[in-house]
Formats: sequence, structure tokens, C-alpha cells
Amino acid sequence: MISRRDFLQVSMAASALLGASGFGNWARLAAQQKLTQDQLLNFDTYGNVSLIHVTDIHGQLKPIYFREPSINIGVGSNKGAVPHVTGADFRKLYGINDGSPSHYALSSGDFAALAEGYGRVGGMDRVATVINAIRADRPDAILLDGGDTWHGSYTTYHTQGQDMVNVMNALKPDAMTFHWEFTLGSDRVNEIVESLPFAALGQNIFDAEWDEPTELFPPYKMFERGGTKIAVIGQAFPYMPIANPRWMFPEYSFGIRDENMAAMVEEVRSMGAECVVVLSHNGFDVDKKMASVVPGIDVILSGHTHDALPEPVLVGKTIIVPSGSNGKFVSRVDLDIRDGQMMGYRTKLIPIFSDVIAPDPEVSALIDAQRAPYEAAMGEVIGKTDSTLYRRGNFNGTWDDVICDALISERDAEIALSPGVRWGPSLIAGQDITREDIWGVTSMTYGEAYRTEMKGEFLKVVLEDVADNIFNPDPYYQQGGDMVRTGGLGYRVDVSKPQGERISNMTLLSTGEQIDPSKSYVVAGWASVNEGTEGPQIWDVVESHIRKLGTVTVQDNNSVDVVGI
Repeated sequence: MISRRDFLQVSMAASALLGASGFGNWARLAAQQKLTQDQLLNFDTYGNVSLIHVTDIHGQLKPIYFREPSINIGVGSNKGAVPHVTGADFRKLYGINDGSPSHYALSSGDFAALAEGYGRVGGMDRVATVINAIRADRPDAILLDGGDTWHGSYTTYHTQGQDMVNVMNALKPDAMTFHWEFTLGSDRVNEIVESLPFAALGQNIFDAEWDEPTELFPPYKMFERGGTKIAVIGQAFPYMPIANPRWMFPEYSFGIRDENMAAMVEEVRSMGAECVVVLSHNGFDVDKKMASVVPGIDVILSGHTHDALPEPVLVGKTIIVPSGSNGKFVSRVDLDIRDGQMMGYRTKLIPIFSDVIAPDPEVSALIDAQRAPYEAAMGEVIGKTDSTLYRRGNFNGTWDDVICDALISERDAEIALSPGVRWGPSLIAGQDITREDIWGVTSMTYGEAYRTEMKGEFLKVVLEDVADNIFNPDPYYQQGGDMVRTGGLGYRVDVSKPQGERISNMTLLSTGEQIDPSKSYVVAGWASVNEGTEGPQIWDVVESHIRKLGTVTVQDNNSVDVVGI
């Protein structure tokens, strides 16, 4: 059987590219459990162009804990392919030693124990230090933000994203694209974008009435760096009106629009672009498909699905670089552009170990200034946890279990539904739970917690619909997010089945009875995309629940039986 290393070499040779990853350097250091800032930042400068990529920060200004997923199911041609490899299999694939810092940064196993030893990750002042170091080495590096930036925290909610705008402006990006930003509402998004000192890109952001490109969000921007013309094309999240409330941004439409992407690639090439970079919020599997159907893309900087891979994935002649989430990683991508084409690349996924990387003092002061008006409210201790609380994974995480329990208890419901969103920091056992922690997993602009009745047959429709968004074998029909989280409801999901046939054995956990298609059940949930949804805000519901508990203990959740993987 061909080895993984041989496969990579064959693939790169077939594409006439020379590729290398800086992962091995810090992986070896990780094996020795010795890390310094200089070692993390060490990089053999290559070629004539450098890209810096951050994405999916979700409003996290300060260092946090963040657990990677232990389950990430791939279907169709992506079954068993990265990023759908987790845990020990992931570590084996990349030669990561158990217990090393690379294990802690990239894999979920032994998370709580490793977190105690290696500490928090992220912090935008540490990200600034890394960006500044890359720029010191390559002053004309292009900094690109993949979106999901102005959302996801107490302060982003209360400042309508201005805290993140101010901090990101200090980092001086060259361009960004979008997803959750639009849930601030189009008026607010337009206001911010008009004031940005850098490009706001989206080749797939169209005027909904006329189905034409918008002036506010140009499709691309041309840069000249290292004697080379580089085009950066923006790709916003394609499924915005499906995954998020259409009524918040009615004048815009989105979609993948790969035909328009192909036209933009041709257009920038005709303008002399020697390198084409797509700044994407598609999600990794969608990016892989786009790379296979749209010719002429050299690099896709991938966001949305929060994947962190220590090496790029090669699709044809396109390298796809995912950079994690929550400020936990920064990617550096060096390119050798000669004779009008990309001849090679060298990349490094830089983990932001916050106890290793020194904070940039100016950005640190700016962050503190953004947070100062809210510190007292955010820092109030609501309870304590003796369980690790996390969200990531295709199905319920422990934070999701707490939210579902709160909905059932506080809203007097039989069943709870919570959206399968990926954002939100983790907590380790023994930590206090502050108000900021609760907002970190609930903050959004449509957080009303509804209470309604649903018939059993409709519950199945809901589960089937979400399952198809995740497990449709065609990535272009995977519309983002993970499986809706359920409380009080168990079921079996066969990911190998077609649409409408994946969900079975639905059970009301309080009685053990099978869900009756014709019977109505009291259901509580939140984050409805319907305008006019009524109910208390989800963060208030969760806070009340945790105050009553005092200490949160989450039992193992075996309510979802996953088959067909």
C-alpha cells in the first residue's frame, strides 16, 4: 500500500508543485515538550509571496480553552479523508506524539489533562505578535480574514461587533469575507463595511432584487507583492439565507456561484494575475469540490468548518489551507510565483499557545479598552462545572447538553432543540462559570428561546432536514453546521442512507416510549430563523438554570445512535 508521504509526493509531482509544511518542526519540538515563542515562529522563508490567514475568530479577544472535535463524520468521497479523521487516528496520520503540545492543539484526546499542563490558547494580542513577526520577515505579506469575526461573545453583542472591528483594524488586514457578520443586520453591516480601511470581498454576494453583484462587496482585489500580481477573490458563506434569518439581510443573496467564480478567475488572469487566492467561507468539503470544478485557483484559504490541519490538502493544482477557529491558529503560506504560475509553496500552521507567545502590548491595551465597560457584568460567577464543557462534534457536546437541559427545565418542555453551531470556548472541570462563558456559547442576535408544540412527524422532518444538510454526499448540498442538538429525545441516524431515510427509533427519553408521529410534544428551542419569534433570551435561560444547579455535572450522552459510518 502506498504510504501517505509517498502519496503526497506523487500528488505534488503530478501537479508540478514543490510543497512543504512547517508542521514537522514544531511537532518535533512538541515531542520534546519544549516550546518557545521563537521555535513556534521559526520559518524558512520561501519564494516571493507570503499570505497570512486567520478565520472564524467568533469574537474571542482573550485566551480561551478550545477542544477539537472527537467525531467528524465524512460521507461520499470525503469518508475517511481529512478533516474527517479525529482522535488517535488523526495523531497517527500526522505522526503526533501522545501528550505533546501538538496533540493538545490539534486533537481532542485527554483534553482536560493536557489543558491543565499547556494552558489556554488564542488571544488577539498574541495573534498580533505572530502577525508582526511574519511581517518583520516578509513586510509585504498579505493578511486575510476569513470571516465569522464580529460575532460570538458578550462584547460583540453589546457593541454590535465594534470591539472586533477596532481590534482587527489594528492588525491591518488586507481583505476579509463574511458569514455571521450579516446577522448584525444589513444596515449595521453596511455601516461597518463602508468604514473599513481594507477590502470587503464576496464574489457571491449579490443584490437580491436584481441578481447582480453589489458595489459594496467587490468580488476581488488585486495586489502586487514580491514582483508578482496576486488576485484575492472573496467567497462568503453560500447558504446565509438558509442557515441564518433571511429577514436580517433581505437585499442580499448568496449561493456558491461557482460559474461566477470561474468567470472571476478568468477575469483576474486576463488582468495579469499570476496567482489566484480564494478567501473562502465555504467550509472545507465545499472548498475541495470548488477546487475540482473551477480551474485556475492556486490557493483556497478555507473557513467556516473550523478545521485545523497541519498540512494543506492538494486538489489538482490547488492547495487548500484551513486555519482553525477562535484565534487558536494563524497560517503562514509562502509561495514561489514565477513565470506566471505557482511553482511551489511552504506553509506553517502556528498554534497560539497563550503562555508561550507574548502579547503585543498595544493590541492588549486596545482589547482591555473594548472590554472595560463590560468587565463587571461579564466576570460575575454564575456557577461552577465539574465536567469539561465543550461544543465541537457532529452531535451533542457537553455545553449543548447544558443548554438543552436548561431549555427543558426553565421552559417546562419535554424536548429541547439547540442549533448545531460550532463556535464557543470550552471550560475544564473545576472552573467557575461566568456570565461571559455562557454568552460565549449563546451570543447571537436572534437568541429568543421559544416554546411550542410539534407533532412527532414534524420532529422527524426537522431531524431529517438537518441530517441532509450535514450528510448529503454532495458537498454543495451540505449547508453548514452540525446536527441539531436534542434534549429529551433520542434517535438513530444512519448517515449512509438517502434523504428522508436517515432518522429512526425516535424515543422520548423521559418515558422510554417511541415518538408517536400523530402526537404533539412540548418543544423548547432557540435561534429560530423565523421573524417575530418570542421568548426569553437563551443566555438568560441558561444562566437561571446554572444558578439553580450551583455546580454543573454532565452525564455521558448516549441518546444518539450513529450507524452507517
